[in-house]
Amino acid sequence: MSISPKKYTLMVAILTSFLTPFVATSINIALPSIGKEFTANAIVLGWIPTVYLLSLAVCLVPIGRIADLYGRKRFFTYGIILFTISSLLATLSFSVNVLIFFRALQGLGCAMIFGNLFAIIVSIFPPRNRGKALGITLTGSFMGMFLGPVLGGFLTEYFGWRSIFFFNVPLGVLATIAVTRIKGEWTEASGEKFDILGAVIYGFSLITLMYGLSILPEILGLYLIFCGSICLVMFYLIESRIESPVLDVKIFHNWSFTLYNLAAFISFCSAAPIVFLLSLYLQYVKGLDPQWAGIIIAVQPVIMTIFSPLAGKLSDLAEPRKVAAFGMILNTIGCILFTFLVEETSLIIIIIGLCLLGLGFANFSSPNTNALMGTVESRLYGVASTTLSTMRVLGQMSGMGIVLMVMVLFMGSSIISKQNYPEFLNSTRISFVIFTILSFLGALASMAGGKKG
Repeated sequence: MSISPKKYTLMVAILTSFLTPFVATSINIALPSIGKEFTANAIVLGWIPTVYLLSLAVCLVPIGRIADLYGRKRFFTYGIILFTISSLLATLSFSVNVLIFFRALQGLGCAMIFGNLFAIIVSIFPPRNRGKALGITLTGSFMGMFLGPVLGGFLTEYFGWRSIFFFNVPLGVLATIAVTRIKGEWTEASGEKFDILGAVIYGFSLITLMYGLSILPEILGLYLIFCGSICLVMFYLIESRIESPVLDVKIFHNWSFTLYNLAAFISFCSAAPIVFLLSLYLQYVKGLDPQWAGIIIAVQPVIMTIFSPLAGKLSDLAEPRKVAAFGMILNTIGCILFTFLVEETSLIIIIIGLCLLGLGFANFSSPNTNALMGTVESRLYGVASTTLSTMRVLGQMSGMGIVLMVMVLFMGSSIISKQNYPEFLNSTRISFVIFTILSFLGALASMAGGKKG
């Protein structure tokens, strides 16, 4: 029985959306093993995940524009191939610097994938099925988030850290074969020029911003954030005045589009640090081993995996903005629960909080994407897709920047120990207070976005 192009599209979407978060989450488990093999300090090891996010964020918008000019499917395919090859080469790394270089290549490949993935889906699936398709796609992402720490720990323990990267290779090959069965090509901006100056300014501004966030609260971090912000303003002014910009900033004149992007930024800002904070809490304060801590934390992505397709389908039947806003309200309640975190907090309360957050993110992610893509014309699908992906990456970096800044303010540079548990718990509670406020603002942004259309 032949498989329809739409089913091949979903197959590729699930595989590619699984691979990138799997690598991103599993590599954190392997960092101690990598550091031991290459005798690398914590700062150098920190660049292994950071350079991936940097490369991804810097390349998303320019790659999305290039794909609009020369073909989304073509560059989507190139991205899968590059991601697969760089994963294979990472297994052969003979130094930490070489590994960091291949991680940057992975980020570029991921940018080529996610800069076009959502645009291809909304181009192939009609509005009545779009939310369901987006929900199924995000299920792959949630599965990657869930299996990353669990499977990553298993592979590192029994086969070494290189096996994490090798695990991607056969899946990448399968995705490459499947993408060739997708019919059609999309080049809505064919014949227009590529804005090199805009791409350079954009890349420089994001690098300075994200690096500044990564070293907060150092004063240099504040200077870099200020410099990056000024460059972004320059970028906006330049792009709004040229004929073929790398990013059509006029799209932000669409108030609904801007608000949905803001909601996505807030969502990922509050999502990224949750696993980080609760992992430290469960292992240090509650005294759990990594395996049990991982099992408890896995509750959230499991809930997200189960309910994301249902939320996507619901966003086809109801207004997506209302479903997304409901998800952010659930996130707000979950974050409120963790603002009362103390040493005696029961594991049942923590699991309930994770269930609420899992339901919240499931109800927000695909409906938010559905609502956002429904506010733009088809010729702007590529720009909209890359902008949304960039907001998510920037949100992740900003969330971690907030947490690290709060922890340094309360704990300084001291190592977490029983003597400073009160300071650690204070910093954790303050962080969740911030994310509670942000989540509520995200709900308001989703509701204010306007109706799908």
